[in-house]
Amino acid sequence: MGVEGNNGSCMAIRSLPPVSISRCSHGSSVTSDDSSTCGSPRWIGRGLSCVCMKRKVTYERICVNLTPLQEERLQRLKHRMKVYFDSLRRDHQEALRALWYATYPDQELHGLISDQWKEMGWQGRDPSTDFRGAGFISLENLLFFAKTFSTSFQRLLKKQGGKRATWEYPFAVAGVNITFMIMQMLDLQSTKRRTFVRAVFIQMLSEDEWAFDLLYCVAFVVMDKQWLEKNASYMEFNF
Repeated sequence: MGVEGNNGSCMAIRSLPPVSISRCSHGSSVTSDDSSTCGSPRWIGRGLSCVCMKRKVTYERICVNLTPLQEERLQRLKHRMKVYFDSLRRDHQEALRALWYATYPDQELHGLISDQWKEMGWQGRDPSTDFRGAGFISLENLLFFAKTFSTSFQRLLKKQGGKRATWEYPFAVAGVNITFMIMQMLDLQSTKRRTFVRAVFIQMLSEDEWAFDLLYCVAFVVMDKQWLEKNASYMEFNF
């Protein structure tokens, strides 16, 4: 699985052929299970492991001690993960408005509490109630996706690719839960011995400070791809 950009607005995913996937699974603690829920932590972790196994020789050299750059970026990311969404904070309100206008640039927002938000796939009139699980970083992830890969973001929002079900997964809520599941998968707050996936991610973080946000975009696109492959419907939305 790889990521391809197109003028900064479109993200494409290259799937590994079956032979490559089987090689990725060989010797890995992440097992293949077709019954895994689309977008589940184990499923996303398996995908990340497969991407990185090609460079395993390099990543096996990752030291226990982090470089100053890795430590700085890791601490910054951990801080982001601890910030709860606060509907009373001006910067959080502005970020929510920014998400609306990045999503619907030609449609005026009537208020931060409005039936309009349901169009984006929030559960009700007040999207702030849906951030409880993942916090402010989940809003940042959605906004990053909308601004960085606008074409792919709009395609997923409007469910334009493939044969879609009559009742689809709620876009925004799915986005929040993908953030939460990636956080669970990486388990960056843990003091336990670093896992291979976590070590790989920290190496990615040293190469790009937006590694978490980019991983989020990849996970969203791949989740939608598997959703289509399974011919899933809303009843199978089990985040």
